[in-house]
Amino acid sequence: MKIAVIGAGIIGITSAYELAVDGHDVTVFERRGAAAEEGSFANAGVVSPAYVTPWAAPGMPGKAFSQLFTRHAAARLTWPVSGAELAWLRKWQRACRVETYAANRARMQRLASYSRRRLDHLTQDLELDFDSAPGFMVLLRSDKDARLALPGLNMLREAGLAFEQLSADDARRVEPALNPDMALAGAVRLPDDGVANCRQFALLLKTQAQQLGVKFEFNTAVAQLERAQAATVLIAGENQPRRFDQVVLCAGVDSARLLSALGLKVPLAAVYGYSISAPIRESINAPRGALMDERYKVAMSRLGMRVRVAGSAEIGGSPETRRESSIQTLYKVLHDWFPGSAQHSQLGASVQVWKGARPMLPDGPPVIGPSGLPGLWLNLGHGSSGWALSCGSARALADLMAGKSADIDMEGLDIGRLSRLN
Repeated sequence: MKIAVIGAGIIGITSAYELAVDGHDVTVFERRGAAAEEGSFANAGVVSPAYVTPWAAPGMPGKAFSQLFTRHAAARLTWPVSGAELAWLRKWQRACRVETYAANRARMQRLASYSRRRLDHLTQDLELDFDSAPGFMVLLRSDKDARLALPGLNMLREAGLAFEQLSADDARRVEPALNPDMALAGAVRLPDDGVANCRQFALLLKTQAQQLGVKFEFNTAVAQLERAQAATVLIAGENQPRRFDQVVLCAGVDSARLLSALGLKVPLAAVYGYSISAPIRESINAPRGALMDERYKVAMSRLGMRVRVAGSAEIGGSPETRRESSIQTLYKVLHDWFPGSAQHSQLGASVQVWKGARPMLPDGPPVIGPSGLPGLWLNLGHGSSGWALSCGSARALADLMAGKSADIDMEGLDIGRLSRLN
């Protein structure tokens, strides 16, 4: 089949590769000048099936509201907030019910475990070499943090996912550079998880896809899809539409605009995250793998000879406007746990500060599969877990497009789930 893929982030590139593996003629359209320039550019890099979970969780509305006006809040509203974003928040609040959360968490962890296996397969089979490190550890600053983590541990136990509860001394043996002066009540270690550079992987897989015949057209914005024939693509600046047998939409937050013109209302919102990436000053003082500060929801990752610190969940505002307090929270957490580990002077040109939009659905899981319109397929809404879910989502999509069953249960990952959010 002749297939168009819209979007060249990690979801679009993995989708294009898997479709090319199946023998399809694939063209990727990307509005940016290169691959993985938006949400895939400088994310935390954590690949943790055990930690993949919906943001819509019991107690989250109250917790988020209580933090709105604190200096180092993990979640924030930034003005202006649109009517669509307020409607999204109402749907998110309804999805925080216990039974909804449990179902969506199971769906996401099922997909994440499959995706991790697919990532490992591609890495080994294609001999891809990119910055990565094994191990993921959740740091608990206080006994209260440890108590709040217990429900999540019970869910991991029920799901059969490996984890270890560590004392403070044990955690410091795993990560010897942890600041000895910081209070640490304990940690949860996820031995099968780790960190890897999402953008490096995306660029390497793009090369592999090109070798299979995939064509990438950059600086090419899709203006619209035709309602009568959804597999017909009109490129901005072109007079004649391009016709395909199938179209796969992986355009991040912009997917909502394209779908709305077709009469499909998909509640995608941009939930912005931040990261700083800085050169390591002394390896002995830097993290070995990936860690999460549970209180501030900030991840610290070792990527080659750099430290990346990522976090925040910000709704509203614009992608161009950076909130200084969110960036300061990242510096604070890095300094708390690994002081002196990196050359992180904010005036240094070597420090990369990034803000990116996570295309998130209110209840958590992505939508993968047919759109309901002939010829149009969806692979979108992965939120902050896009890297962790990408490889499995792409393989499952390719199998569905081939008329086969996916290798995992796709219950609740189709567009029909969204009708229950209203």
